[in-house]
Amino acid sequence: MKKFVMAALGGTVAGVVLTTQIAGPLIAQEASSDTSVYEQLDLFGDIFERIRSQYVEEVSTEDLVTAAINGMLTSLDPHSGYLSAKDFDDMRVQTRGEFGGLGIEVTQEEGFIKVISPMDGTPADKAGILAGDFITHVDGESVLGLLLDDAVEKMRGPIGSEIIITIVREGTPEPFDVSIIRDTIKLTAVRGRVVDNTVVLRITTFNDQTTSGMVEALNTAIEELGGIENMDGVVLDLRNNPGGLLNEAISVSDAFLEKGEIVSTRGRQAGSGERYNAQPGDLVAGKPIVMLINGGSASASEIVAGALQDHRRAIVVGTKSFGKGSVQTLIPLRGDGAMRLTTARYYTPSGRSIQALGISPDIVVNQPPPAPVVEGEEDAPASAVRNRSEADLRGAITNDSMTDEEKRLYEEELARAEESAKLRDEDYQLAYAVDIIKGLTAIAPEQP
Repeated sequence: MKKFVMAALGGTVAGVVLTTQIAGPLIAQEASSDTSVYEQLDLFGDIFERIRSQYVEEVSTEDLVTAAINGMLTSLDPHSGYLSAKDFDDMRVQTRGEFGGLGIEVTQEEGFIKVISPMDGTPADKAGILAGDFITHVDGESVLGLLLDDAVEKMRGPIGSEIIITIVREGTPEPFDVSIIRDTIKLTAVRGRVVDNTVVLRITTFNDQTTSGMVEALNTAIEELGGIENMDGVVLDLRNNPGGLLNEAISVSDAFLEKGEIVSTRGRQAGSGERYNAQPGDLVAGKPIVMLINGGSASASEIVAGALQDHRRAIVVGTKSFGKGSVQTLIPLRGDGAMRLTTARYYTPSGRSIQALGISPDIVVNQPPPAPVVEGEEDAPASAVRNRSEADLRGAITNDSMTDEEKRLYEEELARAEESAKLRDEDYQLAYAVDIIKGLTAIAPEQP
């Protein structure tokens, strides 16, 4: 018995010695690291006290601490930052779909404020602000070097007040000023319409109204068509949609997928990521889908585009998306503020990272700039612009082989074709998407 106990004890002691021999350098290294951290914090404390006691003007402790926190976070990436109690509350209001301001989603690039996208129907949209524009001045004051949140704060103001922003735009040789009147921003997350037999769902943002709004708009359009069997397909328009809530992007994607992964996230630690999968059920029963994206489509928009593209559930049309493929976690802090910290990256079902690359469309279609209006052109007689045909010739033989019903159908088809031509002038990319749906429907085998 004694030998057994001794053997066990000997084994334990040997194990302790062996462990100590291996862990010793690691413990020393960790202690050294901790010492370094404390030294850096001491340095921070010294600077903090010097500023408080010797700066030319008195500075509040709260302002100094807030600036230090912001400095730490904004040095990491453009999307991490500190939210004061007011900013945190404003952000929660925005996700509910109504807030005051200009109606633009912005980020920071090369020290300036870059427009990700203007929101539909907002003051910025009506003033002609475009995705990719750089804001260099606000009311004549440069924003170069300002923190993103500080620049955004400068653009806020009372409803009805005027703001002058200076824009630098690619292709425009000189900066120019734009006057905008601030207003209450009421976002309609989804708007639906019927073009021919195609349902167009314009999704402007991903807030807590998006999925329910999409389902309602889709059902209304299907009812207008007289049933889903009369619907050719769906166009999901995500152009200039800056993103929003992850769970809404997942549920919108899930609405059109029967199975499979929608998106995955991967953080710093191995195994810390999450994977989100689709549940059975396709709202449009396998009908063709075309998705429109552009450089203003970001974040949640790119998740939906990547999911439907990877599963070959949608044809993606337009131009390359923005490329924001990072996950921000909101961490509430003392004092009712919050920290917005980048904690992971998004990956599409095929394993593609969206970050800095974006989603490339299956078919690249640029949106032509609006044609200049020629004075008096709208008053030109229809006969001057309409193509002539056999029926216009004097004495042409009439077609008496068509029944009244066939003539009615022909005239309806002609009216739809003219409507499509008009749509191409108004929105070339959307007209292109609708034409794809028509083509897919024309060659699809008939259902038994």
